[in-house]
Amino acid sequence: MSKVKPILILIVNVIMSSQVLSREEVPQIPRIIISTDIGGTDPDDNQSMIHFLMYNDLFDIEGIISSPSFGDGSKEEILRMIDLYEQDYPKLKNYYPNLKTPDELRSLTKQGHKGLAPYKGFTESSEGSRWIINQARKKSDRPLWILVWGTLEDLAQALHDAPDIAFNIRVYYIGGPNKKWGVNSYSYIVYNFPLLWIIENDATYRGFIFNQKLDSDNNYGKNYYDYAIKGSGKMGEDFINYYEGIIKMGDTPSLLYMMDGDPNDPSRESWGGSFTQMKYSSRRIFNLNKTQKYENITAPVYSIIEFHLPCQLDEANITKDQACFNITIDKQVWEGFYMGGGDCSVRYSPKYSGSYTYKTASDYDELNGLEGKFEISNDWPGEYNKEDYLVGNNWFTDVKNPKLFEDNWQGAGTVRKWRKEILEDWAQRWKCLREK
Repeated sequence: MSKVKPILILIVNVIMSSQVLSREEVPQIPRIIISTDIGGTDPDDNQSMIHFLMYNDLFDIEGIISSPSFGDGSKEEILRMIDLYEQDYPKLKNYYPNLKTPDELRSLTKQGHKGLAPYKGFTESSEGSRWIINQARKKSDRPLWILVWGTLEDLAQALHDAPDIAFNIRVYYIGGPNKKWGVNSYSYIVYNFPLLWIIENDATYRGFIFNQKLDSDNNYGKNYYDYAIKGSGKMGEDFINYYEGIIKMGDTPSLLYMMDGDPNDPSRESWGGSFTQMKYSSRRIFNLNKTQKYENITAPVYSIIEFHLPCQLDEANITKDQACFNITIDKQVWEGFYMGGGDCSVRYSPKYSGSYTYKTASDYDELNGLEGKFEISNDWPGEYNKEDYLVGNNWFTDVKNPKLFEDNWQGAGTVRKWRKEILEDWAQRWKCLREK
């Protein structure tokens, strides 16, 4: 009997490998670090973390960093997910023997920066930012990929502290709302490191999120949990806690991109999306004051908008980079900072097109009560403007082909076309956890 089980497992492996769909071969196993805001305000990171843990044999993992911008995100939440993985690991490793052990993954888990950077875009180093530097400086013939699921705070800090690593790393960044929240760290990177190799995915990732209209095959739509996940180990038991098991997983395209084909060619068709080269990152600068009410401000979606307010503050009582006013945009409040030399400023990056209003509030009368409105076009990165950030040849973003839009989401069609195939591939891994 002792000889039967290995033979059966081999047979099952052959059968299951024949069911895996047409993922393209990756030239080299990619070195990756994941920076995640898991445990913060959006539980889709938990969904993506489960997907990552189940596919971790496809990566040379060099770090999993907790980089929470808001909420209760922490290293402990990553470790909790690894604890779930540990209970499913014995079954999974029978079919995927190269999966990392739970202890290997724990040893790579680090705490990054908590909260958002001020206007200058960086603060102090963290365990996570130091770990990025350490791994990026390792001698290797392969670049180190940083997959950013939240804001760029730890990456910006690492680049600030060790600019030499810029040419050793490549970045896949889930932007959009993360860019909005982490606008200062993004601005620091795009201004100081325009030659960075980066995929800035501001909307393409939306093609993986469940869409009632587009995902009408219920096995791969709202019923995917019942079809593939229910009854599948501890991770399957946990998955129902996030969006009632309905797939969001907006960060997962970063993993899919590394799993499918040559990551050095962003223009190719890939499970993780197709991307186009950009020459500039849009920025618009507007000067506000109490004698002029701006009503015709316009900017592209995902752009960096800088509002500058003239001020004559007593520098004996305020220092540069100190918060001195707030601005409310789209019912959300953003801190503005004293820049020195009679200038105060705040940045904002809109994740939707449409009409917006703004209003300032401050203990300083000259900064208080400024209000107006502005319009955001659904065109990224928009027409070139002299205020834009110029970037090098290796900055890539969502394709502009109108046929690849979904609703207002630029490039989302380059992921949507693979979604069913991706989910069926994943279903085969879930199936392992239902084996007796």
